[in-house]
Amino acid sequence: MGWGTLWRGCLTVALVLLVLAPAPLWYRYRYVEAKRLRVVADGVLYRAGQMTAAGLREAIGRYEIRTVINLQHESPDPLLPEHWLGRGSIRESQLCTQLGVRYVVLTPDLLPPDNRLDQIPPAVEQFLEIMDDARNYPVLLHCRAGLHRTGRLTAIYRMEYEGWSVGEALRELRANGYGFLAASEGDDFVVQFIQNYRRRMDRNPPVAPYPRKVSELW
Repeated sequence: MGWGTLWRGCLTVALVLLVLAPAPLWYRYRYVEAKRLRVVADGVLYRAGQMTAAGLREAIGRYEIRTVINLQHESPDPLLPEHWLGRGSIRESQLCTQLGVRYVVLTPDLLPPDNRLDQIPPAVEQFLEIMDDARNYPVLLHCRAGLHRTGRLTAIYRMEYEGWSVGEALRELRANGYGFLAASEGDDFVVQFIQNYRRRMDRNPPVAPYPRKVSELW
């Protein structure tokens, strides 16, 4: 093989890499910056995984978020990198304070020692209290991956405020990455949070008006 042929071969490979490389890099960048950011109810509730500081700022600005709920008991105030592969970091609570956003930590994976599967977890009641008050809207709910803890509380929102059945809530849970086997009787959290959940109007008279968008209050 001559040097000319070898050079042309190397140049071809370099051009192919130059054309193909940006796509996966861009996907990875967007995945980390805005980790599984999804709309649950426009203007009311959004869900995501743990984003970078830049991604969280963008989400707060784009959707005019007023309340950020962190579901990570293992990381109640995470140190967020400013950018993917970038330098600098900031505490999530500090970022929210800078942007005038309420910051709340809920712990849906930590249950009382005497907890039973037929009891409503405290985190559910705390979540409902936040969602009952439209002044908190829009709300961004996140955990680490944006799959399991956010998925269970999203299911609570669907059933309590939108009247979804357990089956409908479970189907969305599975479709958004919870896992078919995990979203079953084999997961105590699924049983307690979703399968055994009863809407408040089915238990008692409604304790608070159903959520309305802030624009509807005036």
